[in-house]
Amino acid sequence: MKIKKVNMTQDFFIDSRFTQGKMAEKFFRWTKRKCSLSFTSEDPYFRKNFLYFPDCWSQLALDITATKYFKKKRNEKSLVTLVNRVSRELEKASVKQKYLTTKQAKTYRQELNFILFSQKASFNSPVWFNLGVFEHPQTSACFIQSVDDSLEGIFDLLKKEAKVFKYGSGSGSNFSVLRSRFEELDYGGYSSGLMAFLNIFDSAAGAIKSGGTTRRAAKMVIVDIDHPEIEDFIDLKRKEEKKAKVLESAGYSLGLDGEVTSSLQGQNANNSVRVTDRFMKSVSRDQSFSLRYRRNLKKFKSIKARNLWKKIAQAAYECADPGLQFHDTINQWHTCKNSGAIIASNPCSEYMFLDDSSCNLASINLVAFLDENGQFLLEDFIHTIKVVFFSQELLIDLSSYPSGAIKKNSQSFRPLGIGFTNLGSFLMRKAIPYDSDEARSWASSLSALLTGYAYYFSSLMAQKKEPFKEFSKNKVSMISVLKKHKAHLRKISYQFLPKDFKDNLEKVWNQVLYLAQRSGLRNAQASVMAPTGTISFMMDCETTGIEPEFSLVKFKKLIGQSNEVSMVNQSVGVALNKMGYSLNEIDIIERRLIETGTFPLYLLKEKKHLEVFRTAVGKDVISAEGHLQMMSAIQPFVSGAISKTVNMPTEATAEDIEKIYFTAWKLGLKSISVYRDKSKVVQPLTTTPNCPECGKLTQNSGGCFVCTSCGTSLSCG
Repeated sequence: MKIKKVNMTQDFFIDSRFTQGKMAEKFFRWTKRKCSLSFTSEDPYFRKNFLYFPDCWSQLALDITATKYFKKKRNEKSLVTLVNRVSRELEKASVKQKYLTTKQAKTYRQELNFILFSQKASFNSPVWFNLGVFEHPQTSACFIQSVDDSLEGIFDLLKKEAKVFKYGSGSGSNFSVLRSRFEELDYGGYSSGLMAFLNIFDSAAGAIKSGGTTRRAAKMVIVDIDHPEIEDFIDLKRKEEKKAKVLESAGYSLGLDGEVTSSLQGQNANNSVRVTDRFMKSVSRDQSFSLRYRRNLKKFKSIKARNLWKKIAQAAYECADPGLQFHDTINQWHTCKNSGAIIASNPCSEYMFLDDSSCNLASINLVAFLDENGQFLLEDFIHTIKVVFFSQELLIDLSSYPSGAIKKNSQSFRPLGIGFTNLGSFLMRKAIPYDSDEARSWASSLSALLTGYAYYFSSLMAQKKEPFKEFSKNKVSMISVLKKHKAHLRKISYQFLPKDFKDNLEKVWNQVLYLAQRSGLRNAQASVMAPTGTISFMMDCETTGIEPEFSLVKFKKLIGQSNEVSMVNQSVGVALNKMGYSLNEIDIIERRLIETGTFPLYLLKEKKHLEVFRTAVGKDVISAEGHLQMMSAIQPFVSGAISKTVNMPTEATAEDIEKIYFTAWKLGLKSISVYRDKSKVVQPLTTTPNCPECGKLTQNSGGCFVCTSCGTSLSCG
């Protein structure tokens, strides 16, 4: 592929696009508000008066910010105080790290403040928890940690996981190195086995509330498909689910913190099986597959690949676990092949990189870049990418890490995870069905713009400082992956998009390749698609990550009130207006939606309009194939992977899940997980009360359950 030089700026600075040299808070109307959260309106467990927020922030966004991120010891009561606590540290770091002059840093800080005040973007929760609070804050949400096959190594990981959970982050590990219970120890006897040690890790995670809040410890357990105990691992949660049903019938209480759940094993982690292309081909050809001892890799036993495959699908059918991670696909897109293979991920499977590394995340709210006519503000989007990605780069050297190895790798490779959220609402507001070629074209192009400009700014930062330390060692694989990203641009259907998108994409990716060849990149990875549960609600997003609308009607609190009312999502009215419905017609449709919970088909002018309003769950749902196709459209333009739930109806079969998992592999996805409605005794998707803090409804976002009322993350959201 010929690499073209493009005439784009090759200097790095932050211009005053949003604030024009003024203080960011001057652009907002600040009001005195109150926050009250309770199981019932008469019994509040959190109450604050005289909180200062912009009048454009909803009560939900205020509640989440005040309860999750305001520091009591600092008496934080204003969004200005919170944002300044974070931006002040980043301003100082931009000068200390010799990126900006003192004057440039002041401009940068006001631009960042404006972006955060206007809900255009947000950092991952650990930044809000810890930056400006601790001298050496933990700011990354995602950690991947190694484990050694020794008693010391196992319990060393246990200690490091506790450090990660303590400050509000999540940790994932591949435990396949651990000997099975069928293998001898060096000094006689047999190993306790993989499953025995996984129970210890699960209990420890269950005892920790992440970040000192009701945010639970987030954990990922990965086991290779050829491990001798793989069958036990696959069946772990399925058997515990059966136990839960027996306990329920005996009268024990359900709920996420009830007697049943707390007695079950394996409930504090997401489980994934790591499969290879060789295994998948064995499934396709109905061949045998070998399980291997861990130490000498000799064959433990042969098993029909399809038998293992069916066991995986049956377990997912009964309890939504395990998911799959596709080892060879992941490593085909690995930018640093000479530094070792990728064998693990963070808890939600969006960050996939080397062991003993970390990644701080940030997400951009797509709806914030639609003007009043529904036109996309491309230049604002690009500027926001620059400011946010630069902030993430500063955090790498500003942060603390739970081990020396993680610090070394995080600073040597400097992987980052910028992404976007609110895609479902964005598409609905443009009256585009989520499961359509037009929607997939928008998703592809926005992902390509995001990653392309992130890498472009990374190349400018490399010129300003230097490439990441391991760049030279991995230059060939880095450039190869960048070319793979660019090659997929030709698969985008540009006829659905604004005219300037194609030229912009070609220009930025040509420039990335040119600069990467010439002077390298500052970051080994640039983007992920995270579930963004809590921070999406902080930004008043109606949908999370790349998920479609969960439901057209939600329970919301009006400003200054503690009681909730049923309200139709704003995107519904915007979409109907765009399709030519009058205000009176929209009002009638919305009232019927609230009354019945389903879309009134007889009020639609055209049957095809219903496609715009299909949701993740309910009566008019998006098919599982529709979810997969959206993931397939985005994955080629993301450095890491995608955290997303593939929702399936109650009547779906284990064979349907087999098909979904196999299709995911064929489409080139890096990972996949499903959630069949009513597949768990404790069902956070449809049953209330279930949030342990406020008792309200929770929502599945990328496999992570987040309360839609108070923002409490019940797993890794």
